[in-house]
Amino acid sequence: MSPETLVQVPPQTSAFPLQSTTADFDRYVMSTYARYPIMLERGEGSRVWDADGREYLDFVAGIATCTLGHAHPVMVDAVTQQIQKLHHISNLYYTRQQGNLAEWLVQHSCADRVFFCNSGAEANEGAIKLARKYAHTVLGISTPIVITAHASFHGRTLATITATGQPKYQKNFDPLMPGFYYVPYNDIVALEEAIALLDAGGRQVAAIMLEALQGEGGVRPGEQAYFQRIREICDETGILLIADEVQVGMGRTGHYWGYENLGIEPDIFTSAKGLGGGIPIGALLCKSFCDIFQPGDHASTFGGNPFACGVALAVCQTLERENLLTAVQERGEQLRTGLRALGEKYPNLVSEVRGWGLINGLVLNPEIELTASALVKAASDQGLLLVPAGPKVVRFVPPLIVTADEISQALQALERAVVTLV
Repeated sequence: MSPETLVQVPPQTSAFPLQSTTADFDRYVMSTYARYPIMLERGEGSRVWDADGREYLDFVAGIATCTLGHAHPVMVDAVTQQIQKLHHISNLYYTRQQGNLAEWLVQHSCADRVFFCNSGAEANEGAIKLARKYAHTVLGISTPIVITAHASFHGRTLATITATGQPKYQKNFDPLMPGFYYVPYNDIVALEEAIALLDAGGRQVAAIMLEALQGEGGVRPGEQAYFQRIREICDETGILLIADEVQVGMGRTGHYWGYENLGIEPDIFTSAKGLGGGIPIGALLCKSFCDIFQPGDHASTFGGNPFACGVALAVCQTLERENLLTAVQERGEQLRTGLRALGEKYPNLVSEVRGWGLINGLVLNPEIELTASALVKAASDQGLLLVPAGPKVVRFVPPLIVTADEISQALQALERAVVTLV
């Protein structure tokens, strides 16, 4: 083909110019989020800046995801180095990055094996599939049931919204996936009754799937006695115990894993969010006795690629090298102390403060009209980004590198927001 016959393609213009507005955004992006009217452009550490140059303390951290905050030098270096070498090749081949990350996770948990995917929903979906195969092939259960808790949250796929014990997430998506049964969280009597009821009806329980701390369900920590009795039940019956660590794992509670706060070990657990520090990655982890997937049983095109695993390993090693777990415990205690002081100052506003490490909830008085969303909006006006965890709980999930001074500044901003509302 001669140069004269080549088709001349006009320069491409972007539908999203650098100065795109929120109105431009809403014109093209599906309305699956009720977004706050803030266009964020850059971040550093525990702070972000919007398109107008306004600074905010980020106590959302990508919803408990930006483990090392924004633009952390370790992540910048890991991203730069890995993208220059190898970013994706599929799981048809071995890569050192995936093997190294799996080794770190096994060495720092109760797991023996890891499967990598892209998100928490995918990790939980994999856990459900693994539990079902185990039920059919090992336990001999023809109609396996997975018990989950009311107010839980496990993801947005059809299986994981069915596992999620909140009808508001399931509305208009029926028919839902069969094979799930819900019980109250932290209620061992209800759980034991449910197992007996299901067994009597010929529907045997294959697994119990719980969050160590319910995040979306209102920042509700699990009780040690509850989880320890569940561990005993599982040991006695062969039922698998699955821990959803998507929000509470990777150091957020002051331990690598939320289950460490409860004195038990799960058979299967899942991770995502903070694992990659903001780079999408998920993981399904299990003990060797239930590692029964065979080639072809489960897969993920992007899961475990060298780019995501290289960055995630850098995040994990930074948590360990910089002793961030101790810092998380200290900053979490400082935050809870400050929130309790606010509650004492405004007793009609706050009914409870609860949480572990750097996942904490300020529970608003149910008898007042103030909602979590309203307080979150007022806080953003004061330069503090927060996120609700239900209609009456404000969630605080800052980066794990947050400083004592930043905690103090956040508490001051929160009180300024409260003053505008009371």
